[in-house]
Amino acid sequence: MADFLRTMLKSKLHRARVTDAQLDYPGSIGIDSELLARADILAEEQVHVYNVTTGSRFVTYAIPEKRGSRRIVINGAAAHLAKKGDVVIVASYVQVADRQARGWKPQIVLLDSENRAHGKHPADPGGG
Repeated sequence: MADFLRTMLKSKLHRARVTDAQLDYPGSIGIDSELLARADILAEEQVHVYNVTTGSRFVTYAIPEKRGSRRIVINGAAAHLAKKGDVVIVASYVQVADRQARGWKPQIVLLDSENRAHGKHPADPGGG
C-alpha cells in the first residue's frame, strides 16, 4: 500500500469562553499567548473554531493576546458567529504520514469557565 497523508487533530483548546467580539477588525481569533503555547498553536496558524453555544463553525487564524490575560477574542466577520460568553473549541490540524498517524496523539488543553488551563492531555478525553 502506498504511503499517504492523513489530516489529524494537532491541538485543541477545549471549552474556551469568548471574552470579546470585535466586528470592525480585519479578522482572526485573539488567544492568550500562554494558551497558544500550551496548545502548540503558532501566531498566524490556521485554526477551526467550533461554537459549542450556537453550533456555528468557522476557520480563521490565531493571533496572540497578552500572556496571562485569558482573553479569547473573535474578530471581524466571525464576530457574527460568536459573542462574548460563548463557549468555543479551537482546533488546529496537521498532515502526517499514515504510519505516523497510527500512533498520533494531539495536544489537548482543557479550560475552565475563566479560560484557565486545568488539564493537558496527550489524547482527546472522550471525543469532543
